[in-house]
Order: sequence, then C-alpha cells, then structure tokens
Amino acid sequence: MTIHQPVPELSIDELRQKVGQEVAVSAWVDIDQKRIDVFADVTEDHQFIHVDPAAAKKTPFGGTIAHGFLTLSMLSKLANSSLPNLKGRNMGVNYGFDKVRFVAPVRAGSRIRGRFKLAELVQRSDKEWMMRYSLSIEIEGQDKPAVVAEWLTLSAFA
Repeated sequence: MTIHQPVPELSIDELRQKVGQEVAVSAWVDIDQKRIDVFADVTEDHQFIHVDPAAAKKTPFGGTIAHGFLTLSMLSKLANSSLPNLKGRNMGVNYGFDKVRFVAPVRAGSRIRGRFKLAELVQRSDKEWMMRYSLSIEIEGQDKPAVVAEWLTLSAFA
C-alpha cells in the first residue's frame, strides 16, 4: 500500500531555498493498455507497437509500449500531485522544455513516477516566476528512466 504525503505549501522565499534539491517524488501511476489505446485514439497514432499486442510481441519490446508523448504528457498528473503548492499563486502554466530524451520504453502494464529537482528559480517580473525542473520519469523495477527532461513552468501571483 502506498501512503501519499500531502503536497507542501511554500512561499517563493521557501522555494528559493530548495534550488538544487529534489523537491518532489510522485506516487506511482499505472500505464495500462487501455490508457495507451485512448491516447492512440486522441492523437491518431495507431502504430502497432502501441496498439497491437500480438504484433508487438514479435518486436524487441516483447509487447506493446506507451507512446513517448503519452509518457511525457503524464508530467501534468505527476507534477500536480507532488510538487509544492506556492502561496499566493493565481495560475501556473507550462512554458516548455529545453531538453527531452526518451531513454527507455514504458511497457503496457508498467508503473511510472516523476522525480523533480528544482534546478532554477527566476523572477521574470513583480508577479511572475519561472521554474526549471530537472526531472526523470522512472519505470518501476527498471534501472533506466523512461524520460529525462528540463521542464520550464511559469507561475503568476496576485
């Protein structure tokens, strides 16, 4: 049984003290065939390695794998459930990536989780801060992560 820790609430000054440190590790999330199939339908990417278990079994993957973009898109869930809430923040938005690498495939039936290190915190204006997270999306029981990335987010304050 996994015990979920409450997401901490921090001020910007408290967050600034955490630059260079790991600030969150998410809970594990299931990546099952149903999730992969729904993603294939939404993105219209029905390549057999994602949606045809019989054909995918004959590949070096030994079965179906999640789309790399599905794994990457799970960052929203992984982050929202684990990164600190910021006191006074009105809104947070995705600003983009400086680096994304798909290191290892996520096989259907696997579980993933996110590890987030706050690499940089930059004040862009009186009411806007940019966070750079060095992150990895781990695959349960695997040495190699599925994804490593440098993710940029913006937070707006009142």
